Amino acid sequence: MRFHADLHIHSRYSRACSRDSDLKHLTWWARRKGVTLLGTGDFTHPAWFALLRENLVPAEPGLFRLRDELDREIARTLPSSVASDRVRFTLSVEISTVYRRGGRTRKIHHLVHVPDFEAAETFNRRLGQVGDLGADGRPTVGIDSRDLLEITLDSGDGAHLVPAHVWTPWFGVFGSKSGFDTIEECYGDLSGHIFALETGLSSDPAMNRRVSGLDRYRMVSYSDAHSPPRIGRETTMFDVDLDYFAVLRALRTGTGYEGTVEFFPEEGRYHLDGHRRCGVRLEPDKTREHGGICPVCGKPLTVGVLSRVEDLADRPAGHARPGEADAFDRLVPLPEIVGEILEVGPGSKKVSGEIDRLIAAFGPELRILQEVPVGALEARLPSLGEAIGRLRRGEVVREPGYDGEYGVIRLFAPGELKRASDATAPTLFDDPAADAGRRHDGSQGGPA
Repeated sequence: MRFHADLHIHSRYSRACSRDSDLKHLTWWARRKGVTLLGTGDFTHPAWFALLRENLVPAEPGLFRLRDELDREIARTLPSSVASDRVRFTLSVEISTVYRRGGRTRKIHHLVHVPDFEAAETFNRRLGQVGDLGADGRPTVGIDSRDLLEITLDSGDGAHLVPAHVWTPWFGVFGSKSGFDTIEECYGDLSGHIFALETGLSSDPAMNRRVSGLDRYRMVSYSDAHSPPRIGRETTMFDVDLDYFAVLRALRTGTGYEGTVEFFPEEGRYHLDGHRRCGVRLEPDKTREHGGICPVCGKPLTVGVLSRVEDLADRPAGHARPGEADAFDRLVPLPEIVGEILEVGPGSKKVSGEIDRLIAAFGPELRILQEVPVGALEARLPSLGEAIGRLRRGEVVREPGYDGEYGVIRLFAPGELKRASDATAPTLFDDPAADAGRRHDGSQGGPA
């Protein structure tokens, strides 16, 4: 079967997470988004681990599902178009390692995946000897990345590690602030056990192809979601049996790996170089002209992902390996598109209500973005149909992110929507029939 996987999320036990990041809310949002396979996040945290044990039951090999009574509660709060969609969990956690190597402090984030609770317990027992697992859902431990990989491999058959958001300046394996130039340099004699890399929000596979040393790795993309509504903003697509070990084989061999759904990399928080405090945003060539120093305050710039890719690249932009198709889609989250059309924030109740109606009519958000015919969307909402058409053609306006500031992707030029709405009546989203048939859950924020 073909499905979306989002294996990098955080539970409510990560410091930045919202309080509703429990398994019910994660399942509810996964169905709305169209994500079938979801990471649990944070399985090292004792309280979250206990909740996983209590509320998940075995499903397919290496995967879990929510207990029946909890799943029925969720189904009652969703439209029939998504209420019965399968959602499966795989045990996952992000680990931060901080250590000295080569005369520098290294701060590297890693994703660890295991197929069962026994392997998770083994991993937690070993890791608990070198760090406080109760302090945060993403524990920070003072061990070398190579040693974390060894602990992972020793935890059980199928346990594996994927370097997280590899280009991020502060915590990526290739990051400008504390990273390395190669996977081999980071993981040493165990580097052969690394077979997949998470691209992160500020890069995409096309950028990674410029570095020939990465050819042997599968590029995966996940949301790194710190709240349930952000699930599915990046995903990896598979066409295999819904099975932990089938997914693992696809990542090792490429067979059944179908590519990724990506942010436009300009929307990521670290795409360009800059200094947010001074409002300075620079392309890589300008950063080099300034010697990496902010022209306003004279302090070092945060060197972003595009610069770092260019530092390590041995191929020109636009390179594609022979016979390789572009196995990824660049998308904009549906709330951002609807918010742009309505000229309100993507988290507003007005946007949520319109998306509820769209999901009831067409199915989950990823299906709307990728598959629903533009003509069907135009028949209901003309500006949305136009926006999705432009999105699929890559015709977007880009304001790149830098130094922790998200970029902005727009589908319409300034004033364009107003001119269109002045020429049409009723307003873009007026649909009394849809309102009358809408199935309400009474909350707008997930299951009660």
